[in-house]
Order: sequence, then structure tokens, then C-alpha cells
Amino acid sequence: APLVVLRSPDALRRLLWQPGELGLAEAYVTGDLDVEGDLADALSQAGRNVRDRRPARPGPAGMAAATALAVRLGAVGPPPRRPDGRAHLTGSLHSFSRDRAGISHHYDLSNDFYALLLDESMAYSCAYWTRPDDPAYTLAHAQHDKLDLICRKLDLGPADRLLDVGCGWGSLTVHAARAYKAHVTAVTLSRAQHEFVTARAVREGVADLVDVQLRHWRHIDGGGYDAAAAIEMGEHVGDAEYPAFATKLHDVLRPEGRLLLQQMSRGANAPGGGAFIETYIAPDMHMRPVGRTVALLETAGLEVRSTESLREHYTTTIDAWRSTLERRWGDVEDLVGETTARVWRLYLAGASLAFAERRMGVDQLLSVRPTREGTSGMPPTPAAWYRQVGPA
Repeated sequence: APLVVLRSPDALRRLLWQPGELGLAEAYVTGDLDVEGDLADALSQAGRNVRDRRPARPGPAGMAAATALAVRLGAVGPPPRRPDGRAHLTGSLHSFSRDRAGISHHYDLSNDFYALLLDESMAYSCAYWTRPDDPAYTLAHAQHDKLDLICRKLDLGPADRLLDVGCGWGSLTVHAARAYKAHVTAVTLSRAQHEFVTARAVREGVADLVDVQLRHWRHIDGGGYDAAAAIEMGEHVGDAEYPAFATKLHDVLRPEGRLLLQQMSRGANAPGGGAFIETYIAPDMHMRPVGRTVALLETAGLEVRSTESLREHYTTTIDAWRSTLERRWGDVEDLVGETTARVWRLYLAGASLAFAERRMGVDQLLSVRPTREGTSGMPPTPAAWYRQVGPA
């Protein structure tokens, strides 16, 4: 079984000052606490222990004994210094400036870092594993299959106009332009991503088909798009803002235009990513049960035609990223430092576990903007979406 190692009394001191997930996470990030063995296994076992064993709160004698023990162990004292890397956002929730700061905290860490972690497509989202038991089938193949599935669900063809909201490092943008000859408007709030995708479009010979815009989703203008996509971007929109987001996506589409959302979901009682993720990785995230998202899209005038769960696919995807992180650990430490490297090791281990244990989900939601007469332009069956699997 994984072995938890306390390397410093500060590990206990952190938990005394900050009981719960965040204190434990910071003890690990600083190296005051370590794990020998698989980190995800250790987290899973610890979680089961907490759920299965809920000891009664100690009485006065027990508290006195615990306090004396804490003093002897050197765990009593001022709060330890918090590790670097916390997000420090100011301003109104989901204002333009705060959203930009939150996106920058996560996505502007370093393009070189993400190039180390991801496959060559630079897709930072759940892949679609059509042949998971084939040893020759890699993360790159699974990401290709995901991108192609999205394009087929959107029914993209030459000269179609695609709006890619939250384009990341351009994986869908470039694939749609290169493989389907679509004209793509790619929107991001990250300066580093904007520069990367602009240069990538030139490098991959699709600059004439790609327009990369640095702007907030609220400021998207124009309309008449044949298709739109937001791949794991909706989690950053916010709860109160999501109805306006859904309306914006409806309004930019032409009648019979299609929208593909790939979006994470979470139980109603845990809408964010948890204290650690919200503090160190992705602040201001908001997720909801998938049914609520469907209702919001329908309220905006869209007709939801298909939902497909990719939950198990995400566990496999994250485990591939974890494997890459460990294999390239020395390079990652040299690039971003030990503390940030340990933040990401903990983040990926916890995320893999969250999807495996169904505390989080991820779904592809395909919807259409019907005409006034109610026509959708959708095929009678989705068979064509799955006509081709595996790398081209």
C-alpha cells in the first residue's frame, strides 16, 4: 500500500492551522508530507478511511492529550509560510479583468510546460479512446479521434464557418481548418494562447482559414456561424453568467447551425473544483449536474440533440498526462520549479480519481438552433458520427 511520510512537524502544523483538504495539499506541495507509491492510490485509500471511519469528537481529556502530543512533536507554533503559486484574484466575480486574471493564472503558466505535458496536438481536454486496449494506440491518436468526432457531430465541410470559443492552443481550430477546410474564428482570453495559436496557424499552413481573436466571450461579435464549439471552456463562465453565455452561443449561429459543448459536470453540492484546485489551479470555476446545463441551453432557444458521457475517457486521458509528467519530471522541475511540479502531480492524481469515482463527469452536448418552423437539419440517426474510428 502507499506509504505516507511526514518529513517535518510543519505537516501537522499546517493541518492544525488549516484543517481539511487545503492544509493537507499544502503539506504535500511543500514536501513536508510525501507519499511513497502511487499518489492516486494513496488519495483513494485515505478517502475511503475518512468515509468509513468517522470517529467521535474527543472529549476534554482526549483534547488535552492531543494538545500535549502536538507540543512534543513540535507541531504547535505560528502558521507555516504558505507555498507560492496561489491565485490572487481581485474585483467582481467574472468581471472581464478578473476572468482574464483567472485564465492567465492557469493557462499562461508556460506554453513550454504544456508542450511537455500534452501530446503534439496540444489538446488540453478529455480525449476519446476508441481502441484503449491497443498498445500501439496513444494519447495522440485518442485526441485526434476526439477532434474528428467533434467535427463530424458539427457536420463541418469546406468553407463552413466555425466559432471556437476558448480555443486553447488551437487543437480543434487547426484540425477543423486542415482536415475539413472550415473557416475558423478562434477566441481566447489568454495572451500566451493567442500568440501560440496565431503562430501555429502560420506554421501549419492554415493561416488563411484561421482568425485568432483575444477577447472575452461577451465581446464576440458577428453571427451566421454554421457551427460553434466550446471545449471545456464553459466551466470558467460562472453560474450567474451561464444563461447569457448560452444565449450568446444561440445568437451567433445561423438557423440549423450546431453547437458542441464538451464540459465537465459535478454534483449539486460541490460546484467548484474543491479548495485545492480553486486556490492553486483554476480559480472561479463552476460546474453543475449535466441536466442543469441541458436546461440552460434549452432555455436559450437551443434544442439539445445528443449527450454523450466521456467520464471514463477522462480518467484514461489524465493518467496519460500523469505518466508523461513523471517521465519528464526533471524537465518539468527545471522549467517551473519543484513546488509547481508537485502542485501538478497532486492536481492530476486527484482529478484522475474524481472521474474514476464518479465525483466528476464530462460530457459532449450537441445542440442545434432550430428554424422558426422547427426544422433542425439533423440526420435521422447519429450513425455517420461514428463511421470512422482510429487515426486517419
